[in-house]
Amino acid sequence: MKERNNTGWLFVLPAVLLLGLVGLIPLITVINYSFFEIFVLDRRFWVGTEWYNEIISSGRFWSSFGRSTLFSALVLAIQIPLGIAIALCIPKRQFWVGLALAGVALPLLVPWNMIPSLWLSLLNPDTGILGRMMAALGWSAEWKMSAVQTWAVIIIMDTWHWTSLVVILCYSALTTIPASYYQAAEIDGAGPWQVFRHIQLPKLQYVLLMAVLLRFMDSFMIYTEAFPINAGGPDGATMFLAVDLGEEIKAFNYGPSAARSVLYFLIVLTVAWLFTKAQNKIDAPETTKAT
Repeated sequence: MKERNNTGWLFVLPAVLLLGLVGLIPLITVINYSFFEIFVLDRRFWVGTEWYNEIISSGRFWSSFGRSTLFSALVLAIQIPLGIAIALCIPKRQFWVGLALAGVALPLLVPWNMIPSLWLSLLNPDTGILGRMMAALGWSAEWKMSAVQTWAVIIIMDTWHWTSLVVILCYSALTTIPASYYQAAEIDGAGPWQVFRHIQLPKLQYVLLMAVLLRFMDSFMIYTEAFPINAGGPDGATMFLAVDLGEEIKAFNYGPSAARSVLYFLIVLTVAWLFTKAQNKIDAPETTKAT
């Protein structure tokens, strides 16, 4: 039986302690605030679980939850297959690999707060390149009044920004496949789909779990990119959970905002736990083989 060596934790312990200090204290503070009615920080009144009951029983919360869930599902359905396809198409020669990866990674270098401004300028019907092109195809200059078009803009913008992450993760996993696997597949007469199904996909499963988890957490709590596009409009069609939380904070509703933050944290934590369980199931057969 293979023995586990936990000495690696000694190297990550300082980072864990630092992250615990930076993350745990604000989390405890937010949890504490969620049980109070706060007018100013030195004038707080205990309300217990009133904010939680109010949020969970409100249609506003469940509507925002549904929008965020739908957005994350669409993002994952588009970006994961697209990222895999692009990673498979990256050329094998060393010189072109560097150029391809550098080009793919460029969107990741753009600051988050600049992305909506960039896309709004591109979609400007008077001065933007995309705006002029789309106008010729019948794209309305008043696209912010259309829920479908606003959703399309946010999804395309998010796909442009984050598909690169999936591509880089997938390509890094593909490079670990020995050339002998491909040679054996060629000798056996395997087609491209069979090579992908039986050789490449098994090597991708770990990074795909990581990519799905990272993309879910980020897309589920999208705010910086989504709010400047249409501020939750039209008529609340893009009022995602984080955008709704931002509105509460702007209204200085600190107690309800804290309760919302705790609920969102629990949702994301639950999803992360489910992914951990899924990874353990994947690891189980390999552990059995090792023993």
